[in-house]
Amino acid sequence: MNTECVKQRPRWHRRARHAHAHSLRVRLMTLFLLLALVMAGTFLLGMQYALSIGWRDAARPLVVDYVDRLAFDIGSPPSPERATALIQRLPLSIRISGPAVNWRSHPDAPDLERGRTPGRRWNADEPRFFERTTADGHQIVFGVDVKAWHDRPRFIGWATLAALLLMTALAYARVRRLLRPLDDIRAGALRFGAGDFDQPIAVRCPQKPDELGELAVTINTMGADIRQMLDAKRGLLLAISHELRSPLTRARLNTELLPETPGVQPGRDALLRDLALMRDLVTGLLESERLASRHAALQLEPADLGNLVREVVHEMSDSNPAAQRVTVSVPAGLPPQALDRTRMRLLVRNLLDNALRHSAESSQPPEVTVSAQGQGLMLAVRDYGPGVEGAALPHLAEPFYRPDSARTRATGGVGLGLYLCRLVAQAHGGSLTVRNAQPGLEVRVVLPG
Repeated sequence: MNTECVKQRPRWHRRARHAHAHSLRVRLMTLFLLLALVMAGTFLLGMQYALSIGWRDAARPLVVDYVDRLAFDIGSPPSPERATALIQRLPLSIRISGPAVNWRSHPDAPDLERGRTPGRRWNADEPRFFERTTADGHQIVFGVDVKAWHDRPRFIGWATLAALLLMTALAYARVRRLLRPLDDIRAGALRFGAGDFDQPIAVRCPQKPDELGELAVTINTMGADIRQMLDAKRGLLLAISHELRSPLTRARLNTELLPETPGVQPGRDALLRDLALMRDLVTGLLESERLASRHAALQLEPADLGNLVREVVHEMSDSNPAAQRVTVSVPAGLPPQALDRTRMRLLVRNLLDNALRHSAESSQPPEVTVSAQGQGLMLAVRDYGPGVEGAALPHLAEPFYRPDSARTRATGGVGLGLYLCRLVAQAHGGSLTVRNAQPGLEVRVVLPG
């Protein structure tokens, strides 16, 4: 138990220091408490000092007259019975000393003779108005019975603490309310960073905004400007891509009409490969812009992912004999999922094309596995090629990223395949991850149910 406490204490200290260093709310509350304590201490000390200066001169005549009356009531010679009656109705301590009577009301009380009180020493020339001497030579010393005050319930201190806690809670609630626009601004900035510009940051009191309200208005304006720039960029890219498809189609048609003579055939084939690469690039750009939109429309319908994978492998086998060696593993009894068949076929084709290109020199063909993942499905495509460096893995699904540019260009890649696969998975509410399988690379696509 002690070991656990020792281990937990630094964590709480670190959390407190971290909160104080990174939370404006905590710093404001700390400042408020310090100011409250300093002001309360200053007020109490100031009042105590002010009262200690002037109360003696103002109250001395009254106290002297009252002490004379008390000494007269006790009598001469002093009567312990009368003194006892006084202390029963007044918070006093009385000491009588003299030739005939020696009596103390509180034997355990501090000695008040010679002008001494607990915690204070009287000056030699200061009149001791709490001492009286009777005509028969007895000395009566009066004091305050502090024990009676100490024995009372100390509810004043608890009430003060409760009031301080209540004020702290009220101040904390007020600070939270004042800083709540910062939470709205933070949430809005996160939405803008994720590409969601439909919901602006709420502005409190838009007619008379404070500094935080003006900041929210400024960030909303910035978000609207960014959205306009992104829409203009997307529109320009879509327009250029659409305009390029027509001349590319005409150029491919004209190239295919060239005579297949030995002198022309090499150039004809090279030109057709380049035109196909450009066509794939334009198609990939158009599809990526459609899928990257938050309002990407999917044609969802119940589909068997295992049959869809087999169909794509069969179609690719007609144009690429290496696809005939791909092994497909699909367990029986998998339920159909709501999928966009066209986009999922694009995903499977891109993953298989990527695996085949990187398994060209491997003796073991790529593997495709479909399995249940909770209520959804997981599609895994693995090749047995050389793989990639670990530092390149997080960037493989980025647009136009190619870890080996020369090899990828030679095999016809444009750097959009995995990026399109990630967009298709995210459009279905899923995710795409890439890992080194040693040997080879494995891409996993998880689709929710």
